[in-house]
Amino acid sequence: MDDVKIVPLQVAHYAQWLELYKGYADHYKVGLTKVGVARTWDWLHSDQSPVTGIVAVLDGRLVGLAHYRAMPSPLRGIEIGFLDDMFVGHGARGAKVGEKMLKRLAEICTQNSWPMMRWITRDNNYRARSLYDRVATKADWNTYEMLAK
Repeated sequence: MDDVKIVPLQVAHYAQWLELYKGYADHYKVGLTKVGVARTWDWLHSDQSPVTGIVAVLDGRLVGLAHYRAMPSPLRGIEIGFLDDMFVGHGARGAKVGEKMLKRLAEICTQNSWPMMRWITRDNNYRARSLYDRVATKADWNTYEMLAK
C-alpha cells in the first residue's frame, strides 16, 4: 500500500486514464462515445467545471481513478463533496488502492471544509461495498432516476 501514490489527475495521464475509464464504463455496461469522453476530460481540467480528479499510481502506472466535485447541500446550507466515479483496475485490486483513494478524498474534504463525501454505487457492487462499509457509513436514502420528457 505504501507504494501507491495518490496524485491529482494531470493532462499527461490521458492515455492511462482512458484505459481505466473504459474499464469503469465496461463494469457498469455504459457505452462511451468520443464526444462524451472528450467532454468528461475537458470537465476534469477546466476551471469552469466543479469536477476534478485524482489517480492512483503504482510502479509508474495509473491503477485507479476518482472523479469528485463540490455539491450544494441546500438543507444544510453548505457544500459537501460528491464522488462521481471511482475505479481500480483489475490488476491492482486487493492492494488497498481504493482505500488509499478514499483516505485522500477524506483529506480533500477537510481541505475544502466539506463535512462529508457522498457517493452511490450499484447494489450488486459487492466488492466495492465491502470497502465502503469499512470506511464509511451507509446512508438510508434510496436513489431514483426519472427520465427527461
